[in-house]
Amino acid sequence: MAKVNIPTVKLNNGIDMPALGYGTWLGLDEKMNFISKDVPKLIDSLSYAIDVGYRHIDTAHVYRVEPEIGAVINKKIKEGVVTREDMFVVTKVWQHCHRKADVEASVRGSLRRLNLDYVDLVLMHWPMSISVNGVDEKIDYLETWSGFEAVLEKGLVKSIGVSNFNIDQLKRLLANCKVPPVCLQVEINVNLMQKELVALCNANNIAVVAYSPFGTMVPGKNYPQSPEPKLNNVNMMEIAKKHNKTVTQVVLRYLYQNDIVSLPKTITKTRVLENASIFDFNLDEKDMKTIAEFDNGFRAVCPVFFQDFQNYPFDKIPNFSMPLPQGMLKWKNGANENID
Repeated sequence: MAKVNIPTVKLNNGIDMPALGYGTWLGLDEKMNFISKDVPKLIDSLSYAIDVGYRHIDTAHVYRVEPEIGAVINKKIKEGVVTREDMFVVTKVWQHCHRKADVEASVRGSLRRLNLDYVDLVLMHWPMSISVNGVDEKIDYLETWSGFEAVLEKGLVKSIGVSNFNIDQLKRLLANCKVPPVCLQVEINVNLMQKELVALCNANNIAVVAYSPFGTMVPGKNYPQSPEPKLNNVNMMEIAKKHNKTVTQVVLRYLYQNDIVSLPKTITKTRVLENASIFDFNLDEKDMKTIAEFDNGFRAVCPVFFQDFQNYPFDKIPNFSMPLPQGMLKWKNGANENID
């Protein structure tokens, strides 16, 4: 079996994070229901990913698959493939749990579902606070962060960070926290490099982690009128051919050379290996310049159903309203959706 050796980045608390991880969000269908039918494929692909060398696993309460993720990790530990210390497990606290005491309850719930004694990193999934009934609770994310500092102090987690914060929100957090976040997880891809936000993170020794690293290149997000590059973009294909790599490998390498940790997600084994096989070549200055020209600020992930809630971090679409998907309010976990 082919193996990959994924390098690490040093977080501001001295802990090493693998520079590429395995994303586990399976998504919602056209009716905004969780795609539970793909859970068995996820289990199989994650198991393979750990076998070939992945150690950074990214999940979340709202992903609904913490029980399966934990079962795979514990199975691999039992088999002797990895030790718990080898793994870097990330989960996230959802918007229902933004009161300080609720943060600990959320983390303990994740630990129970994962069947782990600790997680390596827990993130505040969004800066908004929304109840299970869809009510804007308007809880200050600074209060939420104090809950994160508390679970860190109790040893339930090794590191704490945030996701989907904008520049102003991150600056305010840094000005008022006792423990700074070790990372910021946001959408980053060749169309949305978020240079100012990344620069702020770099200046404060905060690792930047990219979700949706392929943007609208992949068929599932290839929206009408979405910008280049696509997988068949001539310039990207030329760069890929020059290095004997695929276009998606070039994209991940580009992010890595910009000091961005990536979380590609796939339930196809060949792509699991392909995504991590990016540490044996270098893009040259011309390559980097060509790819940089695609940065136009286009956002592939735009959850407009959140935009009327306080602390929504992105630009709003004027005169647009969309109801909150019920699946974002209440759910059960696991493939059979029967686990609290």
